[in-house]
Amino acid sequence: MSNGRYAMTVVSRVIRKMPPDTSCHQFCVSATKAIRDVYLPFWKLTGRKTAAEDLATHPEERLCASAIIYSCRRREIWLVGDCQCLVGGQLCENPKPYEQTLAEHRAAHVRQLLAEGKTPDEILADDQARAAIIPEMLKAMQNQNKTYAVIDGFPIPEAKVPIITLDFRPWEIVLASDGYPFLCPTLEESENRLALQKQNDPLNISEFKATKGFVPGNNSFDDRTYIRFIA
Repeated sequence: MSNGRYAMTVVSRVIRKMPPDTSCHQFCVSATKAIRDVYLPFWKLTGRKTAAEDLATHPEERLCASAIIYSCRRREIWLVGDCQCLVGGQLCENPKPYEQTLAEHRAAHVRQLLAEGKTPDEILADDQARAAIIPEMLKAMQNQNKTYAVIDGFPIPEAKVPIITLDFRPWEIVLASDGYPFLCPTLEESENRLALQKQNDPLNISEFKATKGFVPGNNSFDDRTYIRFIA
């Protein structure tokens, strides 16, 4: 199981056990503790201080997840990490601050490879452009839970967690992961836009730029979650 998927299972358990009146702050503390508790047995086996320092300086090795949560009791939406939502048709996002810059760098690398004669299929099968930006990605991740928030067992800077407060009118809400490049009011529309992106720009270097393209055999370039409801 990947680090991200394992982190998701841990955070899911936290959410299922939360009291209805849990605040965003309480969730951030609980989710952080739950991930940190996963680390503890390994820290004890290997020497806690050394292992803890390793994770502090190598965030790419941490369990890491994002979460977007709607609190019925508080009528709030919490965006912890890179996720997105539609509230009454208005898009709200919380992307990693470095993501777009790295996507632009990868797009430039891809265009260079195309100019050298590589085909799109060859690039997708062996994305050297993504490999070229990995050092930049690792450097940017040193700011994890400093300039942007994630759930990774280290304290979450809650100022980087947007909270959307709703009044008591009925609101149509869509909560989604960042795997949808174009978030639409219905799942069908969102999936259709994703399919068009794959058809027209599988390298993700034109209208929508990403740090990776569509891996052959996959119908998406990233994980995706979508839920729509009236609150």
